[in-house]
Amino acid sequence: MNDSYAQGPRAAMYPCSPLGEVEPGVPTGRDVEWEPLVDFRRAGVSETTIHGAIAWAHGDELVHSFGGNVLCYGRSMMKPFMMKVFCRELESVLDWRQRAIAVASHNGDAQHVAAAQSILAEEDWGFMQAPLDVPLVQFGRQVRRPRRWFHTCSGEHAAILRGCQRKGWETVGYMLPQHPFFHGYMQQLRRVLGADWKPLRVARDGCGLPTVANTVGELARLYSSLVRHRQQDWIWEAMQRHPDLVGGFNRLDSTILKSGGGRVLAKEGADGLLGLAVEHPDYPQGLGVVIKIAHGWNSQATWYLARGILGVLGFELRNPYSLHRQKAFLVPGIVPESFLPRLEKIPTWDEWDPDRERYDFDWEPYL
Repeated sequence: MNDSYAQGPRAAMYPCSPLGEVEPGVPTGRDVEWEPLVDFRRAGVSETTIHGAIAWAHGDELVHSFGGNVLCYGRSMMKPFMMKVFCRELESVLDWRQRAIAVASHNGDAQHVAAAQSILAEEDWGFMQAPLDVPLVQFGRQVRRPRRWFHTCSGEHAAILRGCQRKGWETVGYMLPQHPFFHGYMQQLRRVLGADWKPLRVARDGCGLPTVANTVGELARLYSSLVRHRQQDWIWEAMQRHPDLVGGFNRLDSTILKSGGGRVLAKEGADGLLGLAVEHPDYPQGLGVVIKIAHGWNSQATWYLARGILGVLGFELRNPYSLHRQKAFLVPGIVPESFLPRLEKIPTWDEWDPDRERYDFDWEPYL
């Protein structure tokens, strides 16, 4: 970009330097001491190490932190809190499937599209402004034409519009931070984080809705509150009743919901986030655990982490499907030290999943 263009009327829309600006109180990824979380090894040699940060909160107390209290955006992991704005208004008009899709980041399958569309009258579909997208296909080839209803957040957008109608709010501008919906969302966060809490940054999320900056410790406290407040609204029960609407086939949060026996709520979020709200006798004020992957979305690495964390708490989660990847090894710091003996008993492989990269004969004599 030349200097004359950088100084033009649109200059504020672009960074000032490709090296990035330094802003007081807003650490960048270069400033954070990310910790290794998962180590992928080929025949014992580390080929890929996944860094990140993890926070455990019991009530308002941060009981374990690994990788630093990183500042990040909650993104779609915050949908349960965004939808709390309309819980009372929507309770009488949405069935359980519609409630589940309202907090979903779905794959865009036929069942997801049908549930999302059913929230609004057809004449109101044009107000739904989720971006154009295609279904998330994990195995195979995508040939669909982009549509708004395929977008992973379409159910949330539809539910926000229905909620605005019920509250008598304008539906136009529902994605802007000056809209009453965003102010209601901030009130939900302040119920947990304190009346004086303010986000350091508000940004536009990938779906167009506002997202706010939180530390992973704050996010863990918020997820702890989902356990304490689970009887106050329908969020927890809707996600437990229809876990496959929350994500979809082979999605981590859907699989955790089905494995938790109604005692674990899980929600993924871009970019590289997983929130866990756990009902556990050792944590009477609710346990909130948040995983943030430093480089962004990595569902397989996050899956191993979730399996280890939930495993030490007494919940059995299967390993992810083998995708021709090296063996994964967990870093002990992902759990409090008292849980290490349990973590060592949770394998990150299965009996049918041998080390394919190892030769099964002595290769040294051939050197």
